[in-house]
Amino acid sequence: MVSLRFPFSFSQPPKNNPKKPHESFSRAAMAAGSIAAVTLGFGIGMGAAISLNNKKNPFDDFVSHLSSSNPSPLWGSLSLTSAETVTDSKTGFPFPAILNDNRRLLGIGLRRKVLFGLKNIDVYAFGVYADDSEIKKLLADKYSEFSASELKESKINEDIMEKDICMTVRLQIAYGRLSIRSVRSAFEDSVGNRLKKFGGADNAELLQSFTSQFKDEYKLPRGSEIDLSREPGHVLRTTIDGKEVGSIQSKLLCRSIFDLYIGEDPFDTQAKEDIKQNLAALLKE
Repeated sequence: MVSLRFPFSFSQPPKNNPKKPHESFSRAAMAAGSIAAVTLGFGIGMGAAISLNNKKNPFDDFVSHLSSSNPSPLWGSLSLTSAETVTDSKTGFPFPAILNDNRRLLGIGLRRKVLFGLKNIDVYAFGVYADDSEIKKLLADKYSEFSASELKESKINEDIMEKDICMTVRLQIAYGRLSIRSVRSAFEDSVGNRLKKFGGADNAELLQSFTSQFKDEYKLPRGSEIDLSREPGHVLRTTIDGKEVGSIQSKLLCRSIFDLYIGEDPFDTQAKEDIKQNLAALLKE
């Protein structure tokens, strides 16, 4: 197995038992930190009865509590193997610490929606991965000498989206009644808006090529996995439960996909900050 040093920081959930401060991790030696997926909502369409609430983060008070009780993130040097996982404290889904042998977990988030304006629904948890050797190769010269405060204000997330770095966003479906048609519709909206933002209005064919991969024949019970991966040459490869359903070479499409998770207006702002902080730690290894 491959052993990696993993001095990473993740958001921490409230500690109900002070004698066991690390119970949100899996039991496989994750003894230096814990994860909380602090969320803003989920952009996948669920029909006319469900609407995205972009105006208020229901976990603002929770984040404030963490900030006041834990002014500094929990850091530690963790020795991980490719068999180890990190568990999302909200959904209970495990995320491999290392994906495809070389992509390291940078952060976990949660996408939520509001039903009838009353009930919050956890629709999917997501983990963002990147090839650590490529990050160091392509970004170290620019950021290795930055201080923590400089990195916080930097454009490091923009650079990792722009460079040809192998990355994966893994989605794990939490809402058992989610249909593939809803996924397709939501990507038409969210990815379509990003394509317009970064490439102008004339990208209907590219959007259609991407969304048509989500065919009605695919089912998405709770626990289903969708991987959106950027491969060398800015090729976006899509898999559903381990089965490849399509690949498209487009730097614009790759940029638009990852912008949903670590861009200017991400699905989960806390996850974005965790990822930025962990990128900084990676560059200082």
